Amino acid sequence: MLRYPRYIYTTKTLYSDTGELIVEELLLNGKLTMSAVVKKVADRLTETMEDGKTMDYAEVSNTFVRLADTHFVQRCPSVPTTENSDPGPPPPAPTLVINEKDMYLVPKLSLIGKGKRRRSSDEDAAGEPKAKRPKYTTDNKEPIPDDGIYWQANLDRFHQHFRDQAIVSAVANRMDQTSSEIVRTMLRMSEITTSSSAPFTQPLSSNEIFRSLPVGYNISKQVLDQYLTLLADDPLEFVGKSGDSGGGMYVINLHKALASLATATLESVVQERFGSRCARIFRLVLQKKHIEQKQVEDFAMIPAKEAKDMLYKMLSENFMSLQEIPKTPDHAPSRTFYLYTVNILSAARMLLHRCYKSIANLIERRQFETKENKRLLEKSQRVEAIIASMQATGAEEAQLQEIEEMITAPERQQLETLKRNVNKLDASEIQVDETIFLLESYIECTMKRQ
Repeated sequence: MLRYPRYIYTTKTLYSDTGELIVEELLLNGKLTMSAVVKKVADRLTETMEDGKTMDYAEVSNTFVRLADTHFVQRCPSVPTTENSDPGPPPPAPTLVINEKDMYLVPKLSLIGKGKRRRSSDEDAAGEPKAKRPKYTTDNKEPIPDDGIYWQANLDRFHQHFRDQAIVSAVANRMDQTSSEIVRTMLRMSEITTSSSAPFTQPLSSNEIFRSLPVGYNISKQVLDQYLTLLADDPLEFVGKSGDSGGGMYVINLHKALASLATATLESVVQERFGSRCARIFRLVLQKKHIEQKQVEDFAMIPAKEAKDMLYKMLSENFMSLQEIPKTPDHAPSRTFYLYTVNILSAARMLLHRCYKSIANLIERRQFETKENKRLLEKSQRVEAIIASMQATGAEEAQLQEIEEMITAPERQQLETLKRNVNKLDASEIQVDETIFLLESYIECTMKRQ
């Protein structure tokens, strides 16, 4: 649920306000039929429009189809319709199934109509209580066209998009904007054909990539080939070459990219917690795989005492592990090699648990802040509601000023501080969740590989 705002914002970026509201409705309700989503979203958009303008059902429906085509929404599995031939007792819970071909198949609906505004005056004029009105006034006689076909947000697809964004920004930071745009194009071309757990994207030829580049990128085919060769030769191996046909076949190594991102996260945490010298030692141990304490001192060019302190500090915090290799069966310390090593998987797990704890602390703190200032917040909401209703009735400026003065200067200052603190906590939650997402994705893909 922490990621709900991120899912909604992503859809807004890709499919504007209509897409944003479709995903918001699906997340809030869990599952809905397409006709219900279209009606709700059209009504909500009409509410925000100027008087006389309405949102057409067809427009919302088109956006829904685009979301299904790019797999951001999918059908919910349903109970299979079979004859009750089994004489035994029914299972405690039904097995839900869905045909993979139908998962993103949008039913052919002829949704004709426009969004409606809620008019409180109309309800009063009708003299009928809201609860007693029939739910579907127009569809009472005929059944809902897509009854039983429910849709939900495809969270795996959103996670795939987040992962792709992280890879693109990593390439932009390491190289330049053009190379990141090439990687973005490759990911966009294979976003539907590649499953979220696949280790590589589908192989793409240099010619295909050139044809699919955005219109604004006027780079020649020769320059593109140079960029692809540069990306394929990079030691991080985000892009790999899988063949020479079609000007060269290229793939994006998703598992290696996630491993590099997780390692960079660990390095960053070590640098922030223990300083740049510790980060240097950590990178050295990562590079050498197994290394003795004496070698650490020599390679990192750090005095023996400091190097020993730093190694033990990282060892006690579980960022490193120590491997004993005895020369003799008695494991005598004088005849044993002690090698430092970094187990990225276990370090990532440890960091993930710390991130969970941080998120819990942030949520606790935010709830405490709002609870402490509950009375002040309620007073502020009351005052805002009074001002809004007075503005609607055309009250004078002096009257509005008088109502505003009900909140004193110290109270206003307290509200500002609360708002600032809550915003900071919210931003921190989102940032920690980004780290959680990276570490979870890395751990998941590593466990599948094993």
